[in-house]
Amino acid sequence: MAERSTAAVDVADNSGDEPLTAQADQSTADGVANNRERDTDSDEAQGTPTSEDSGTASPPELHSGHKLARRYRLEECVTRLDGFSSWRAVDEKLRRAVGVHLLPADHPRARSVLAAARSSALLGDPRFVQVLDAVEEDDLVYVVHEWLPDATELTALLASGPLEVYDAYQMVSQVASAMAAAHREGLAHLRLSPNAVLRTSTGQWRIRGLAVNAALRGISSETPQRTDTEAIGALLYATLTQRWPYESDAHGLAGLPKDIGLIPPDQVRAGVHRGLSELAMRALANDGATASRHESPCTTPEELVKAIGEMPRIRPPEPAYTAPPQYQRTAYQQGAYGRPAPHPGATQPVPTPPPPLQSRTGKALKWGVSALLIAALGLGSWQLADALMERGGKADDPNQTQTTDGDDKNDEQTKPVKPISVQGAQEYVVSGEAQAPQDVAKTYDSDASTFWRTKRYNEGPTLAPYKPGVGIVYDLGSPQEVSTMSIGLRYTGDHTTVHLYATDALSPSTGVDGMKEIATATTTGTSLTAEASKPVKTQYVLLWMTDVPNAPSDGYSGAGYKQAITDVTFKG
Repeated sequence: MAERSTAAVDVADNSGDEPLTAQADQSTADGVANNRERDTDSDEAQGTPTSEDSGTASPPELHSGHKLARRYRLEECVTRLDGFSSWRAVDEKLRRAVGVHLLPADHPRARSVLAAARSSALLGDPRFVQVLDAVEEDDLVYVVHEWLPDATELTALLASGPLEVYDAYQMVSQVASAMAAAHREGLAHLRLSPNAVLRTSTGQWRIRGLAVNAALRGISSETPQRTDTEAIGALLYATLTQRWPYESDAHGLAGLPKDIGLIPPDQVRAGVHRGLSELAMRALANDGATASRHESPCTTPEELVKAIGEMPRIRPPEPAYTAPPQYQRTAYQQGAYGRPAPHPGATQPVPTPPPPLQSRTGKALKWGVSALLIAALGLGSWQLADALMERGGKADDPNQTQTTDGDDKNDEQTKPVKPISVQGAQEYVVSGEAQAPQDVAKTYDSDASTFWRTKRYNEGPTLAPYKPGVGIVYDLGSPQEVSTMSIGLRYTGDHTTVHLYATDALSPSTGVDGMKEIATATTTGTSLTAEASKPVKTQYVLLWMTDVPNAPSDGYSGAGYKQAITDVTFKG
């Protein structure tokens, strides 16, 4: 048994306490309906000094209907605490819901909040709730961020029980990968709790409050990577056991029993996945409190991502088969339609059917059918004899020559079309930034729910002049005859255009103009098949997308010109 690690005590959030503004507990500051923003209202219950006690600036006296920058109309205050307030608002210019954090410009943390919000906005990673604006105006500092009405907090998901193994695996994979990307840019969260992790209706996990929530509370850490890593371990522990991995209760979850230390999730609850249990312990036990059966601890999100990648992949559960209801014959099919219902207890005699075709009409019908059969047999015999005589006459003609169509040769058989497996892939970047290089493998993982996506563009459908195109180079393992590529797409609309090129490596030595084009295709739907006029032999194929449709806002990006590839299949 491992001793309880104390490195993440600062991030344990007793957010189950009532907020100061009980009337504002119907929605969060990031748009999760019917659930208040616990991530920013718990320190009051823990004894953190408020503005009255600490001498900080008083929160702005604003009300519903107030407009910021003649654009953001405040609708509902969801948090008012420690000199700042959080609101649900409406962006009247773009006609969409947004969230707003407000604090006085002379607040001691106003400068750090502005800096954190602007740094978070520059990251531009769709796995985080995006900061849309950060402004100082009229003695106010306000931060505008996305509002996600279709998302659900992890806290609410855990209220009904632990998550399924696949859902827990997806949560820790996506959250760890997102935080690793943030730390590479020098950004930390420091308040990563179940209230800060959201699952959208499409199954994607989003993180809110990157850098901003900690700045609003004045929280800092000398080891930010370790703090965030241990917080991810606590999230995984909670999803597996529905328990908080510390002695104190938090986030609506019961803590561990006192004086027993930090025990692995598979000892807390039966049926826990062994690999995920050990992963949670490696992330939590960062102070040397590692049980003997565990490998070395993970102290950074990057190490955690590597550990997840070394695990056997957890597949989604198979859909449950529901047997169709037993077929019930109707009264008409049973021959009872129109019959009077028998009296209870009465025995009904079964009528004897008359002999077939014994009536006058039946006899006439028999003779008519017989005559037709005799006439048909006679006509057929005459045609057969005439055909045999004509063939015999042609065989006796010495001048008659016989020709054979070359297309009827039996030795030329059409080659069967066979699928070609993909051995590897890499995003192809001509200019500017990459789109989503970490998601390339999701296009050939046989899972239509995962995808690689482009960034969102303001003009389209043609990507030029912003970009000449975006795409992925696929490695088929060895030179193959490529004739067809089927592509699954996420968004419909006018229109998506894809070109296929044969190239020389995962990192081509020439541009698109120097490659051999295999096929091109355009669609307005969610599936596309590019078929070559004749097969091309190559080991590397570039899927090059030059046109993308205008798609609405969804769980991971706003409205704009964009596209995502769910799966690809090569055939040769």
